[in-house]
Amino acid sequence: MSLEEFEDAVRDGLDRIPPELAAQMDNVVVLVEDDAPADDPDLLGLYEGVPLTERGEFWAAGSLPDRITVFRNPTLAICADREEVVEEVAITVVHEVAHHFGIDDERLHQLGWA
Repeated sequence: MSLEEFEDAVRDGLDRIPPELAAQMDNVVVLVEDDAPADDPDLLGLYEGVPLTERGEFWAAGSLPDRITVFRNPTLAICADREEVVEEVAITVVHEVAHHFGIDDERLHQLGWA
């Protein structure tokens, strides 16, 4: 799958976020990178930032955007075909967006989004 097709899958994953939740996303950027960090090469996605539930009233003063990164090569490595890639990307996007809303991995596992 080309980078452009993978980016389209990420956009499609973002489109699965209900509009009322997407409207609540604040100061977050979604990126695609080929490879995960060297210390966790099988990682499919990563949220870096301060969840909405932990932001105080002075949080925004000088804050950089939160980052959601979806890693292309690890995703392609675990998927057999395009359909699996699209579904795995959607799961990864929802999982990382949930972190932006303050939902931790334990709760995501309980909800089936791990």
